[in-house]
Amino acid sequence: AEELFLWVPRKLLMTVESAKNSVLGSLYSQDRILQAMGNITLAFHLLCERANPNSFWLPYIQTLPSEYDTPLYFEEDEVQYLQSTQAIHDVFSQYKNTARQYAYFYKVIQTHPNASKLPLKDSFTYDDYRWAVSSVMTRQNQIPTEDGSRVTLALIPLWDMCNHTNGLITTGYNLEDDRCECVALQDFKAGEQIYIFYGTRSNAEFVIHSGFFFDNNSHDRVKIKLGVSKSDRLYAMKAEVLARAGIPTSSVFALHSTEPPISAQLLAFLRVFCMSEEELKEHLIGEHAIDKIFTLGNSEFPISWDNEVKLWTFLEARASLLLKTYKTTVEDDKSFLETHDLTSHAIMAIKLRLGEKEILEKAVKSAAASREYYTKQMADGAPLPKYEESNIALLENTVADSRLPIVLRNLEDVEEQGDLKIDEAIDTEVTENGFVNGENSLFNGTKSESENLNKEKSNRETEDAKESSSESTDEVKE
Repeated sequence: AEELFLWVPRKLLMTVESAKNSVLGSLYSQDRILQAMGNITLAFHLLCERANPNSFWLPYIQTLPSEYDTPLYFEEDEVQYLQSTQAIHDVFSQYKNTARQYAYFYKVIQTHPNASKLPLKDSFTYDDYRWAVSSVMTRQNQIPTEDGSRVTLALIPLWDMCNHTNGLITTGYNLEDDRCECVALQDFKAGEQIYIFYGTRSNAEFVIHSGFFFDNNSHDRVKIKLGVSKSDRLYAMKAEVLARAGIPTSSVFALHSTEPPISAQLLAFLRVFCMSEEELKEHLIGEHAIDKIFTLGNSEFPISWDNEVKLWTFLEARASLLLKTYKTTVEDDKSFLETHDLTSHAIMAIKLRLGEKEILEKAVKSAAASREYYTKQMADGAPLPKYEESNIALLENTVADSRLPIVLRNLEDVEEQGDLKIDEAIDTEVTENGFVNGENSLFNGTKSESENLNKEKSNRETEDAKESSSESTDEVKE
C-alpha cells in the first residue's frame, strides 16, 4: 500500500491541447462550442484519431470498449425500470443533449470550411458520437496545463483501466516530472486486479456517468431539495441567519446511506428552517449570536429541544413523502431481482431505485429515533449542552462529515457536472485547479479531502455528459 505503482507522462495523454494541435485544430479555432466545452473537443479528438491508421494513440483507442453500459446504451424497456428514480431526469437530459449535439456537429462537419479535412466528413453516425461521448464521459479527468496555471481535460491511457473500490483518492499530478501518478490503495498480490477510488460518487452518478452500480458504496446518497418559502412570515430573518452561515435559502442537499443521514450543512439548514422568531433573534442580535452561527451545524449543541423535535419531525415526513413517489416498494424490487431473468442494464436500474428507497427508509427510521429522543429530553426538562467562546472547531458535527466551518465550506451536492450541452456551452469554464478523479481536482494532493472527494471518477465507463439542471427547488413552509 502507498507505493507508487503507475505513472503516465503527459506525452501519452489525449488532452484538449493535443486536440488543438491535431487535424481538429482548424475547426476548434472557429467553433465556439468546441472552445467552451473540452469534453466535446475530446470526443471529436477521439473520433478523428480512431479514423487515422497512423495515429499515435491508436493502440490506446483500440483498448477502449466498443460499447458501454451508460444509459445511452439502454434499451427502452431497461430505461423504464428507472421511472420514479431521481436519476431519470438526468438520463433523459443525457439523451436529449447527446442527440442535439450530434445534429449540430453533423451539420458543422458537412458545411464548415474548416471541417473539410476531418476524417469524419464521409462517415459520422450517431453511434460514432454516442461511443465517443461515452468514452469521454467515463474517462475524462482534469490535469494541470504544462505551466500549472490552469487545468485541462485529458484521457489517461492505462490508468483508466483501474476499476473502483471504496477508499481514498491516491492519484495526483506531479508537475515537476509532468506526469500523472498513482499509488497503491492497498496491498496487492501478483495477478490481482488493482483498484483505485474514484471519489465520493453516489450510485446514481456511477450509473449515469460510468455505467456501473457499486454494491457497497459507502458514499451513496439521494438528493433532497429544500427551500424556505418566501411566503413564510419569518423568511427575511431565516434568510439572514442562513446567509451568515453561508447557506442559501433554497438548495439541494443529500440524505446519506450512513448514520447520521444528514450532514452538518443540512442540519444547520433544518435548524434555521424550524426556528421560532425568538430563536432567530438570538442568532441575529443575541449576546452570543456569532457563537450560535458557528455551532449551527454541530449536533452536540441543539438550539432548543423544541427545535430539534421540529426538524426531525419535518425530515421524517419529508423522507416519507419521497418514498411514496416510487411505484414499487423495497420488497417488490428485491423479489423482482430474485425471480426474473434480467439484463445487466435492467439489474443496474432496479438496484438503483432499490438503493434510493433503502436510503430513504433509513432516513425515516433515523429521523423518527431522533425525534423520540429529543421529545423525551424536552419532556424530562433536560438542560441544553453549553458551549464555550467562539471556536471554529465547535462547528464540526462530531457524528457527521464536516471539518471546516459552514461559512468556509461549499455546500455538498449543489454543484453538478455540466452536460455536453450546447445551450450553455459559451458560459462554461473549467475552474478547478489540478488533477481530478472524474471531476474533482487533486492538485499534487494539496486540496482538502472534502474538496477532492466531491464528485468522482467513473468505472471504466467514466465521466459525464450531464445537464446542469436548473430545476426549481421545492419551497416548504414551517
